[in-house]
Amino acid sequence: MTHGLTTARTALLERIAQGIQKHPRRITAFVAAVLLTGGGGAFAVASLGPDPADLPVRLVELPVESLASGVALADLTDTGGFSLYRSEQVRSTDTAESLLQRMGVADPLAAAFLRRDTLVQRNLLGRTGRLVSAETSDDHSLQRLTARWAHDDSGNFKRLVVEKTDKGFVSRIETAPLTASTRLAGGVIHSSLFAATDASNIPDGVAVQLAELFSADIDFRRALRKGDRFSVVYETLVADGEPLRSGRVLSAEFVNNGKTHQALWFQEPGSDKGAYYTLDGQSKRRAYLASPLEFSRVTSGFAMRFHPILQKWRAHLGTDFAAPTGTPVRTVGDGVVDFAGVQNGFGNVVYVKHRNQHVTVYAHLNRIDVKKGQSVSQGQNIGTVGATGWATGPHLHFEFRVAGQHQDPMVIARQSEAAAPVSAAARPAFDRLASTMRIELSSAALIEQASAE
Repeated sequence: MTHGLTTARTALLERIAQGIQKHPRRITAFVAAVLLTGGGGAFAVASLGPDPADLPVRLVELPVESLASGVALADLTDTGGFSLYRSEQVRSTDTAESLLQRMGVADPLAAAFLRRDTLVQRNLLGRTGRLVSAETSDDHSLQRLTARWAHDDSGNFKRLVVEKTDKGFVSRIETAPLTASTRLAGGVIHSSLFAATDASNIPDGVAVQLAELFSADIDFRRALRKGDRFSVVYETLVADGEPLRSGRVLSAEFVNNGKTHQALWFQEPGSDKGAYYTLDGQSKRRAYLASPLEFSRVTSGFAMRFHPILQKWRAHLGTDFAAPTGTPVRTVGDGVVDFAGVQNGFGNVVYVKHRNQHVTVYAHLNRIDVKKGQSVSQGQNIGTVGATGWATGPHLHFEFRVAGQHQDPMVIARQSEAAAPVSAAARPAFDRLASTMRIELSSAALIEQASAE
């Protein structure tokens, strides 16, 4: 009797297994329907289902043809070699040998070519910071070397290519368009602006633009506070898929001592020039720049000081900017050159006459690039930093005079009138851009907060 039950049970289980194999979807739907009816139904299904350990097991064997069928082992191992790629930045001390060695290239013929090639000497070796990449074979011999750089604001970049041919190495210069991508970043002030941007991996070029943008609102020398924060959206210019350098700041926000300052780059339709505005459409451009140099270190402000040459205390009626010899000096406002030449302790000096009896003075110049009577516009280069006249080292002495009286240039810049706001015709396009930039600046702030945490 027991043997008969066992045989029947075994036959039932085999039929159930065959049913599952033939109709898997129907069985699955049935089980799902039962499960949806509640716990009791689930218990019933569990009770009726066969024990998986009792289900029959079938071994299926199928022939599989080898992908390497009919191919000799030597042919499989002979892949024809492979290429290696590496990128670096050129250093001022690089020789042909040191550059190739740092890039993993072991090729005396390539080094000899780089040493004597005119294009390489003129555009690569000694050019600090230029991006260079190398392609080598599996034995580390050079196949192709490419250097990229952008030397102007034309929107293009130069590409130096050194390539191995059947007749040896050849070199050429190519021109190609840059592409722009947008990046978001933010930071918190703990000591200085540049320390904060460095901590957030923000390029120095972007940090300089931030200081320029808000120089009429914030005294970056004396008014920064620990805990001040900033967010920025900026362009990165890309060459052949590699970030080459930073581009323009598209929008920025700076919170200084609890007060929020914002800026947005906008070019009105039909105009060939753009400008920065607040997010409500007011121009950030004022009649005078806050500094005749791009963001620099102020060594002596508008106050009393101990004169380093005369060795006595006297009023310092201007601002001194420390900068290397040759640094470009720009006029802070539109005007006409009133004097350009040598004058006593000022050495090489330029006087620019502006409206409303305003005059600016640029002293100790190494070179003068304008002439008396020449009209100049705000931001135009008029010479370079030097140490002529009574100067202990290279720097720019800058003065601002109103009706013959010396005034603090920073105060004058902040009080000067702003340019016209966004025009009514361009307002809809500006408002759409401002709405987008508000979202991106908020995202940049969140990135900064996340990295800080």
